Amino acid sequence: MTLVASRSLTIATRESRLALWQAEHVRALLRQRGHVVELLGMTTLGDQILDRSLSKVGGKGLFVKELELALEQGRADLAVHSLKDVPMELPPGFELAAVLPREDARDAWVSPHCASLAELPRGAVVGTSSLRRVVLLRALLRDLGRDDVRIEPLRGNLDTRLRKLDAGQYHAIVLAAAGLVRLGLEARIRQRFEPEQMLPAAGQGALGIEVLCSRPELLQALQPLAHAPTWAVATAERAVSRTLGGSCSMPLAAYATWAQAPAQEHLPAGGTLHLQAAWGEPEGAAAGQPPLLRASASAWVDSLEAADALGVQVAQQLLRAGARAVGALGVAAQARASGA
Repeated sequence: MTLVASRSLTIATRESRLALWQAEHVRALLRQRGHVVELLGMTTLGDQILDRSLSKVGGKGLFVKELELALEQGRADLAVHSLKDVPMELPPGFELAAVLPREDARDAWVSPHCASLAELPRGAVVGTSSLRRVVLLRALLRDLGRDDVRIEPLRGNLDTRLRKLDAGQYHAIVLAAAGLVRLGLEARIRQRFEPEQMLPAAGQGALGIEVLCSRPELLQALQPLAHAPTWAVATAERAVSRTLGGSCSMPLAAYATWAQAPAQEHLPAGGTLHLQAAWGEPEGAAAGQPPLLRASASAWVDSLEAADALGVQVAQQLLRAGARAVGALGVAAQARASGA
């Protein structure tokens, strides 16, 4: 069954400027294919709770629950998400219909006065909302001998975070480069952290489109938007997180790159995929322990299943090295990794 141009589609989206840009981007792609598309702007619980870190109030899934409810109630047909905000296990009845081409996956250093970590004044404050960035920044600061720098929570949408920086609440903040690029704010970036310095989050820089499993006509209509090389990369990265427990708020980084990208945008054209991951204790490593545990592997990937298997392999390496899993899924994986 194929959607016709006269059929109206509604995209559920958060109302932040970045989320609206993402939804508008998907709307433009669908309109190019003859579909009639409207937006349904929504405020999620994650947008409302700004006085506590995400890891303490339910994780980044708080940004998608209201959008999923709109799909269930028939008020919207699809939801557009930053893929790094999407839980590793979707609720029953939902699935990803497409993953779009990835923007810059790196983290960005944003500061009005300091061009890098090394230029921070004594006692400086750096803001971030991510446990992953906390453990990675702490490792970088440790290498610089800068135990005087404080890392403080930073919540709110991208514009809110920039306002807090400009108001002097922080000396610098760390954000995803992709959001700044998409909103035309690339000039605010003082430095991009290379993956060797700060490994990105699973799915960072990619957009995902979520639909109900019971809408096969939507899956067909959205298939041309899917970018298989990015989808495979994101699948491998997300499998690392899912295996360790599935929490978007874990102190975990996972980043995959193609040694040679598939020649086609649709699998099964394959290639060698290299996956790196890092895990750290959010409260700091104990004496004598490394600040970060790292793992990596490469494999020939010509399907999403193969990409997923690579992610599980790297996650098992982290578990054997001492990473702590969370939740029932993670604990089960940890038991398998230890041979229990």
